[in-house]
Order: sequence, then structure tokens, then C-alpha cells
Amino acid sequence: MKSASKQNIIDSTSSLGDLSGKELDSSPKYDDNYDPHDHRNVKNPTTNWQTFTHFLKASIGTGVLAMPSAFANAGYVNGFVMTAIIGFLAVHCLHILIGSMYELCKRKRVPYLTFSEAMTLGFREGPPFFKCIVPIATPFVDGFLAFYHFGICCVYVVFIAESIKQIVDEHLAVIDIRIHMCFVLVPLFLIFSIRNLQLLAPFSSFANILLLVGFGVILYYIFDDLPPLSERKPVEAISKLPIFFGTVLFALEAVGVILAIEENMATPKSYVTPCGIMNIGMTIVLGLYIILGFFGYWRYGDGALGSVTLNIPQEEILAQVTKILFAVTTWISYALQGYVTADIIWNKYLSKRVSDTSKHTLYELLIRALIVVLTFGCAVAIPDLSLFLSLVGSFCLSILGLIFPALLQICVQYRTGYGPWKITLMKNLFLVAFGVLGGVVGTYVSITEIVDAYKK
Repeated sequence: MKSASKQNIIDSTSSLGDLSGKELDSSPKYDDNYDPHDHRNVKNPTTNWQTFTHFLKASIGTGVLAMPSAFANAGYVNGFVMTAIIGFLAVHCLHILIGSMYELCKRKRVPYLTFSEAMTLGFREGPPFFKCIVPIATPFVDGFLAFYHFGICCVYVVFIAESIKQIVDEHLAVIDIRIHMCFVLVPLFLIFSIRNLQLLAPFSSFANILLLVGFGVILYYIFDDLPPLSERKPVEAISKLPIFFGTVLFALEAVGVILAIEENMATPKSYVTPCGIMNIGMTIVLGLYIILGFFGYWRYGDGALGSVTLNIPQEEILAQVTKILFAVTTWISYALQGYVTADIIWNKYLSKRVSDTSKHTLYELLIRALIVVLTFGCAVAIPDLSLFLSLVGSFCLSILGLIFPALLQICVQYRTGYGPWKITLMKNLFLVAFGVLGGVVGTYVSITEIVDAYKK
């Protein structure tokens, strides 16, 4: 069965192909009442509640469990303030990204544009010096989106295997983590074979319930024996901040999934209103991240590991059950995050090359199986969870979550103006500079630490 997302992308791609050669109206206002939301043809739309559960599950992954480790690289004062700032910037960039995509849909009179299609149109209609990158914009953005969500799946493989390893080490025998990764290959493919977000919604709801229980247990262990706060550093050395930046950005952002679940909504207007799904969801997510990061660092200090589940007592039954709960929720999240990678690779680039539509399901399942195997291979190569988190966050999310949305709004408003004193332009240039600095420095530091770790 073909998913709604796939049909939408096919429809919008064909629309883009018909319209891409036309010039947009250069006037600052458009008199037509065309509303892209009213023209979407979603076969299996998700309700607001299903969308909300998907949003929470997409945004609350293994990254939140790494927040105590992130705070250890910033200090509790720096960590608190900077997590709030990065969270605000992240949700603001999501708003300007979705808003700019909506405006381009109105101008082109199409119901939906993918992220890469919107960037291509934006570069074409923006400042002249962007036109030189128009030919590569679509594959470039698609490549980053696919690679980022592929990287998340690699992290999830490591996390699931590490959680299982701790339990097996305690009760049976000490086995290399790479062997445990082999054991999870089949379960990962089974959940990843679900190709429809509507069918994944019950799994997300179940995973969110498990998350609540798991976080309750984690907080129980954290509050059980808090040392004096004076033993923790309010501010860490600036050299550690890039790791913090990469980890927090990884934890907070899930651009591809957030766009995919908005695309599949029955009522997409409910997504970005002031009290809409994205703002409410991100407020909950950010509050949870700050609480777990602050108190987790207070409890474990510099000993906070890449996932706080690795800090709680390994020998206690309650802790072991909690690790199983988080392993199950991460297993479900694997399908949600990998959905974007599979959708881009198969639906956008490979399906059109297979003329026999009766074989599409088989070939897509084979592509998904290949993705599972490749994530396994990368996880085997770099089984250090905290370094992997920071590398993926710094390299991909600074571009997808900060730089591209800012550039898109610059391009979309190029003809309509940037407001008094060009304040919108200045704000977006700041976001670009912040993303470039954080991405370059964070990626360099992460790679350096990975190299150093494997020299030992």
C-alpha cells in the first residue's frame, strides 16, 4: 500500500516540474485566495492527536538521555541557559521553514513542496548570487536530510545494543556490543517494514507511555542521592562547548520527520498556530530536556555517560526494566526516523526507475533492508554513543535546522522586502553565522575526539 507521504511527494514533484520554469509574481502581494492546505490529497491523514504523539516521539529520542552528558560539557548554568536559547532558535527556524514553504506553495499554486524543492525554488527566486547553486540544491538538501536521519538510526542501533548488553552482561555473560548489534537486525527490519505513518501512530503512542514510565524511574534514581550542587561547575571551559552544541542540537531537532508528519496531517493549520502542536510539543520537549540535563548533571557530574541509562545501577531489576523500556521506544523511533531516509531514496529517486509498479513494494522493502544493514555497519564502526551524537548533530543539524531555513526565508522575502531596517535579513544572517560557526567547530571537535578515542 502506498503511503500518503509518497503520493504527496509524487504529486508535488510533478507540479514542480510543470511550474519550475515560470517566474513568480514579483509584486509583494498576491490577490488569489489559493490555500495549499485546502488542496492536499492525503490518503491516510493523521489526526491532531496522532500528529502530536508522532511529534513527541520524533523529538524525544536518545538525545534526551544524553542531556546530562551535554551539561557536563557546559556546566549547569551555561547548560540551562544555552539549551533554552538553542531550543528557541530551533523552533523559530522550524516556523520560518514551514512558513516559507507555505508561501512558495501559494505562489506556485501547488498543495505541497518538499524541503529540497522549496530550497530549489527559493534559490531561484532569491538574490542573484544564489542562482549558481540551483542545479545542485535539490540533491544537496535531499542528501543532507537522508544522511542526517540515517545517522540518527545509526545512533539508535548503538543505543539499543548498549542497553541490551548491560542486562546480558549482568545475568549471562559479557559479550562484545557488536554481537548484540547483530541480534537486533531482524527486529529493526520488522519495524522498519511499516511504510505508513498512520500505521506507526499506535506504536508512537505506546512508545510515549513507555517513555513516561522510563523517565519517572530515571528521575527516581537521579533524586535518590543528590550531592551538594557546589560540587558541580556552573560554567565549563569554552573548549567543551562544541560537544554540548552538537549533542543538544541533535536532541532537539528532527527536521525531516517534523516536516513529514506535518505533510500527513488532516488539519495542517493546527501545526504552527501560537498554541499549535509544534509550540506545545516543543515546550514539553524543551522542559523535559532541561530538567533531565540539569538534575542528571547534578547527580552524576563529569561521570555522566552518553546515555543516562548507562549511569543508573546495572544490577537492580528496576533499572534493567527501564533500560528495556527505552530500548523498545528507541526501536519504534528507528522506524519513524528512518522513514525520511527511505522515503527520499526510494520514492524520490529510485521508484521512477522501476517501470513495473507491481514490484515497487518488494524493491522498497529491499531498500529498507539495505538501510538497516548499512546503519548496522556504521554503528559497528563507531560504537561510542556520545561522540556519534555530537558528530551527527553538529554536521547535519546546523545546516538543516539553522542555515537552510534562514537562507530560505532570505530568498522568499527577497522580492517582498525584509521589513524596517531589514531586520529579518539581519536576523537570518545571524542564524546562518551561528549555524556555520557551531557546525564547523562542533564537527571538527567531534571528529578529533573520535580519532583520539580510537587511538587509545
